[in-house]
Amino acid sequence: MTARVDLDAYFARVGFDGAAAPTLATLQRLHALHPAAIPFENLSPFIGEEVALDLESLQKKLVAGGRGGWCFEQNLLFAAVLRAMGFRLTTLAARVRWNAPPGELRPRSHMLVQVHLAEGDFIADVGFGGLVLTAPLRLRVDLEQETPNETFRLRESPRGTYLLEASVAGEWMALYAFDLHEQLVPDYEVSNWYLANHPKSPFVTGVIAARSEPGVRHALRMGRYAIHRRDGETESRELATVNDYREVLAGPIGIRLPDSPELDRRLARLLGTNGPH
Repeated sequence: MTARVDLDAYFARVGFDGAAAPTLATLQRLHALHPAAIPFENLSPFIGEEVALDLESLQKKLVAGGRGGWCFEQNLLFAAVLRAMGFRLTTLAARVRWNAPPGELRPRSHMLVQVHLAEGDFIADVGFGGLVLTAPLRLRVDLEQETPNETFRLRESPRGTYLLEASVAGEWMALYAFDLHEQLVPDYEVSNWYLANHPKSPFVTGVIAARSEPGVRHALRMGRYAIHRRDGETESRELATVNDYREVLAGPIGIRLPDSPELDRRLARLLGTNGPH
């Protein structure tokens, strides 16, 4: 039997109490609430858990379980919610350009959603880590679009792909490139399995987590925890103990930590220590 979306549970998880109507205003509200309530995190592959993409598993983990997830989990859940509310959409895939050397060709390892509204088409993406969108973007090139966090824009390449850029510290930075060809769950499964299992995957070898709320981003990557504010101010510190990791992940990042001894063991191994202190 195919799982159904529990909209009431999802709305409670993200704090949505508006009308469940497929409108731009609803999409904007949900797009702000989701990344503030459901963090980006890779603890499942880090501790050796399966990363399942079926709807039942996504709701059990991200909604009922108080966990977060990465792009495939986040955006598949978001797409299922939107569809259940009556939105029309197309699921897409992107090649990540963030932190990529110039000219390097990368696989389509990221998921995003194209939402079709009376006002036009919009891009929704609640799963891009520390620079996740906190508002949908109009699918219109060369238009600078303000969000509760950074300013974004889309550019079009001669080959018909779109490049998403964010204004970071006064400079336009490329995040990812995508086209409008529909992708389905089996397409995502390939990249999902590779990122969760390859021994050199950064999602296997380290901890990456983030939560974004209007004007503030919390980001943890490879032992450095940072708070980025819209006004440009950044606070950061290095995590030195297992307890440091647990306090940041359960506190400002907002993850209900998995009840597995593997978490402390692998964090200790990551730090090169023998215990939580």
